[in-house]
Amino acid sequence: MEITKNKKYDIKAVTRFAILLVSAVVIGLLCGVIGGAFAKSIELVTDLRSENPWLVFLLPAGGILSVAIYKLSKTEGIGTIRILESARGEAKTPIILTPIIFIATVTTHLFGGSAGKEGAALQIGGGIAETVSKIIKADDKMRSALTLCGMAGLFSAAFGTPVGACVFALEVAFVSSVNTLAILPAFISSTAAFVVSTALGVAPERFHVGFVPEFGAVALLKVAAESLVVSLAAVVFCRLLHEGEKVYEKLFRNPFVRILVGGCAVIILTLIFGTDYNGGGIAVIERVFEEGSVRPEAFLLKIIFTVVTVCAGYKGGEIVPSLFIGATLGAALSPILGLPVGFCAAIGMTAFFGRVTNCPIAAAFVAAELFGAEGFVLFAAAAFVTRVIPSKKSLYCKQN
Repeated sequence: MEITKNKKYDIKAVTRFAILLVSAVVIGLLCGVIGGAFAKSIELVTDLRSENPWLVFLLPAGGILSVAIYKLSKTEGIGTIRILESARGEAKTPIILTPIIFIATVTTHLFGGSAGKEGAALQIGGGIAETVSKIIKADDKMRSALTLCGMAGLFSAAFGTPVGACVFALEVAFVSSVNTLAILPAFISSTAAFVVSTALGVAPERFHVGFVPEFGAVALLKVAAESLVVSLAAVVFCRLLHEGEKVYEKLFRNPFVRILVGGCAVIILTLIFGTDYNGGGIAVIERVFEEGSVRPEAFLLKIIFTVVTVCAGYKGGEIVPSLFIGATLGAALSPILGLPVGFCAAIGMTAFFGRVTNCPIAAAFVAAELFGAEGFVLFAAAAFVTRVIPSKKSLYCKQN
């Protein structure tokens, strides 16, 4: 009798895991299509804004529209934190969040708000996973795993980093542990999404680092020194984001007024400092690697632009701006450290990403995909050194 029960249990477990894998493939394919459309949309509106700088004057109007959409859909206050909670089985993601965050993020980029796309990517992926979960009537444990698949899939489609996206999804939701059930499904979803999005013409983000120093004590010490400086800046950035949101809410209780004020502030900043700090800033990052040129104050200005934008309520995310800040700060430290500009920019991006997300392992893998595997050991060192700076602050205040 005991043997029969065990056989039934094994068959049930195998069937359940097979359903999970098939669902992961479906989620990956959907993430590839929707993520590809999302990435292309961001690229399109960014080019449009670059050709028409006057669009920044419509940022307040775009912000008011976003707030209205969230109010009408009753999704106010629901964002990336909810996705992390869903990944841990603590909450469910409203399916309607998927089209709303898509529209709101594209709107932010069109009109020049300083924001990224990873927060939106995680939310869109979470919404796709929730839809599939409802269709197959998944229990809480399976829903959690599928949410991680959605997060990994959309992140992979948007950034073109399938391995890093998988590790990031697993690490960001479970900082001190890993959902082992989701490891293979998340990788399948991430890879499928990457294949589909690239087939649809979405070019993966890649940066040419140039010369990579030979691994040794001197190089390691210099990388560690740069990573510590960048980590301190990352901690300050996270604190400003959290405190800035509180200040906005205290001064302007009405969300419409709040986002209107924030939009006007971005306009003023743009008129003073130029358009380099609008949007995500990928063009500036590319310039650092291709031309080796950077303004020493660029990282500080991007912090200000991003805090003003995101804390006011504009949607998108903070990781692309984080990569901008890390790249420009790292490049500015290059002459002091006596290391190539491109390499220092790569180390800065890796360290800043690892610190603000509390995901050093994911940061190392993302760096290998963005910059190539040649400097992987040094990239990993940069990511791991960030843990030396003690801080509970990260972009996501409710990580486990």
